[in-house]
Amino acid sequence: MDEISLLNRVRADVPERTPDDVIRGRAALLRAIEAPATAPARRPRRPWIWVGSAVAATCALTGVFVFGGALGAPGGADPAAAAVLGAAATAARDVVDPVVGPGQYLEVRTDAIYAASGTTEADTEEARERDTTTEASDVTSFLERDLRALWVPADRSADWIEVRCARVPVQTFGPRSETFAAESGGVEDNARQVFPGGKTEYGAPITMLDADSAADLPRDPHQLLERIYQENGNAGPSRDGEALVWLADRLRSGTVPAELRSVFYDTAALIPGVTITEEQATLNGRTGTAIGRDEGENGFRQDIIIDPATGEFIGERQVLLRPGADMPAGTATGSTSVTTTVVDAVPEGTSLCEG
Repeated sequence: MDEISLLNRVRADVPERTPDDVIRGRAALLRAIEAPATAPARRPRRPWIWVGSAVAATCALTGVFVFGGALGAPGGADPAAAAVLGAAATAARDVVDPVVGPGQYLEVRTDAIYAASGTTEADTEEARERDTTTEASDVTSFLERDLRALWVPADRSADWIEVRCARVPVQTFGPRSETFAAESGGVEDNARQVFPGGKTEYGAPITMLDADSAADLPRDPHQLLERIYQENGNAGPSRDGEALVWLADRLRSGTVPAELRSVFYDTAALIPGVTITEEQATLNGRTGTAIGRDEGENGFRQDIIIDPATGEFIGERQVLLRPGADMPAGTATGSTSVTTTVVDAVPEGTSLCEG
């Protein structure tokens, strides 16, 4: 098995958030989306909360795979989406994964955009003075870029290197959003970290799925779908949605080998409610077809963006279906674009962040 096959689940793309941050951030945005014109009083909240891809993956979208037999059959994806996924699956089966040679590294670069949602200091203080709580209508948001890269050595027992760049606001949504962005400031400085043998200081692997677990995944799409159902349980508003999120989470690693990526595409074609959401979707300068599934209950849509001609996975995103927290419907509240390259050396310091 080559090095890419061994690296099936590198999660360099998800920013560090505590479980409380995830829950509070998701709740802030969902309350802002779902609240009526006159919302009931709520408890005071922190000045700002992160909401992004990790949130959507762990707290929002859930899914149920219903087996549909032939692609596009009742119970599966829309026929047009199934055709695109089938073409991508066929193309991926012809791809030869690059091999990381001795002394080389697999560079996994993740360019992500996440939404930060919360209340301005003025709104929070005003609520305190009234001895009330902030309302859902007080919640605002802005988008920030999260750029990072992970270098995985050919000898996986050697040091793995990760560089994380300070997050930078890239889009605001009016005066209140601008104020919130200015008050929030940076979450972290540019940072470089070493993971001996690919493990954290607590001994936990930094990969989402180790080689043994990846090898254990069924290669039959129907069987894989059943496995995903079992792993997800009853999480989220619908099992179908969570199933697509399960696939998106792993595809975003950028290191899923081509043969397994092909199986993932065929599995996505079995998910009811999956459609083509955008014929020409561009993410971080690369264009492909967006395939997704609306989750009406929570107001979000999960998309994966693929190139059906080559089988390339371009990225994934979560799209807001109705206005909320000053963001208009159609805003991508979280998106990741991942590229992998074989390199001879790791750049010095945090030079990744200087470009």
